[in-house]
Amino acid sequence: MAVTTKVYASLAATVGNKEVAFGSDTFKVMLCSSSYTPNQATHKYKSDVTGEITGTGYTAGGVTLTGVTWSGSGNVWSFGCSNIAWSSASFTARYAVVYDATPATDATRPLVAVIDFGADTTVTASTFQINPTGGVLFTETAA
Repeated sequence: MAVTTKVYASLAATVGNKEVAFGSDTFKVMLCSSSYTPNQATHKYKSDVTGEITGTGYTAGGVTLTGVTWSGSGNVWSFGCSNIAWSSASFTARYAVVYDATPATDATRPLVAVIDFGADTTVTASTFQINPTGGVLFTETAA
């Protein structure tokens, strides 16, 4: 099962429109079930995301990312954060959606990226983790 990460196409526009400030905004990651069908081309805000999971150890809206970094060199940039964990958890998730939680409403909270676990992933009375490789959650190359 391959884990993949894709940036939402709207990210460049929301950064350009100053809806996202990587240096100062709060970012969260929420978990979704396989009932969510990610659409990088049309999904722009948190209100476009459906199928958020429920379960023990999970709070609606997800968790706040810590240690967020944003760096770039040439046409390659990276978004990093500390390890992400839900402890004492019992649930099933297929996707993790990263979004900017700073704006006031779900209809104005820009989406950043979606992580596809490749299959439903179940945890029972344990810790569910997303561990960014070398602290980098994803790297994107501008064409």
